[in-house]
Amino acid sequence: MALKVGVSEATVSRVLNNRPGVSDATRAAVLTALDVLGYERPTQLRGERARLVGLVLPELQNPIFPALADVIGDALAQRGLTPLLCTRTAGGVSEAEYVDLLLQHRVSGVVFAGGLYAQADAPHEHYRRLSERRLPVVLINAGIDNLGFPRVSCDDVVAIEQGFGHLRALGHTRIGLVLGGADHVPSRRKLESFRAVLAAQGERPADDVVEHAMFSVEGGQVAAGKLIDRGITGILCASDLLALGVVRAARRRDKVVPDQVSVVGYDDSQLMTAAAPPLTTVRQPIETMGRSAVDLLVAQIEGADVPADELLYEPELVVRGSTAPAAR
Repeated sequence: MALKVGVSEATVSRVLNNRPGVSDATRAAVLTALDVLGYERPTQLRGERARLVGLVLPELQNPIFPALADVIGDALAQRGLTPLLCTRTAGGVSEAEYVDLLLQHRVSGVVFAGGLYAQADAPHEHYRRLSERRLPVVLINAGIDNLGFPRVSCDDVVAIEQGFGHLRALGHTRIGLVLGGADHVPSRRKLESFRAVLAAQGERPADDVVEHAMFSVEGGQVAAGKLIDRGITGILCASDLLALGVVRAARRRDKVVPDQVSVVGYDDSQLMTAAAPPLTTVRQPIETMGRSAVDLLVAQIEGADVPADELLYEPELVVRGSTAPAAR
């Protein structure tokens, strides 16, 4: 351990025996290494929180999550905190099990992004356990109400307004939506915004212009195939991966994107400029949101009273090659 931290064995001994003569920074580094390496803290040190922060993500296949982890990890490092990355996989460690593991490591706080809090029908007991222990927590993007944690979200209402307005300006009158699961709170917000936009124009959304899917290219392909077969020419998506699935579905039907089907994604994740065609999308301000989440978490760690409010950040429409005027 001394080699890992870059200090002498004597210094490690002073920290483990809670003796003076060690700077706060060095003491924190040794304790963090202790936690990361999986060693149990000496009894006299167990009351201290580790300088560790859990970062719980649903996956790493969607490029938006590695990008978010990079921003949050950098912001935590600037505050002297070390992230413990916890990624859920099919058949792997569950979110609740990760929470148990983080509590065992006596983390100083937890940041969740895209977790089960965003699914209304998912189990939420592990969040309530964190609340009961008064552990600092921040949620990124919309979740169910009454969990009692501060949230940092991209404004789903504005995202749909921007994407829908763009497609309408291009002359599309048959516009559809590809969303996440029916219990996915951000998708619900997008659907409500879609209905509100149509209502403001004196229209009602037909039942056949909205499809729900798993957040994957394959899910987007299946959902979009149904919309394209119904004559939809402009499709708004709840993620860039879904949008790539829409492009694939159009090609399988010999439809040209964007000449015959226009596609708008959501996230502006890495490599979307390299898609064929480059993807028009609604960009989440990941840098700002990630750093804001860390600010809220650190404020809680330092003892500030942070209200359980939701900070909404406005997205930005990025127009590229996957949208074009509707065919006449």
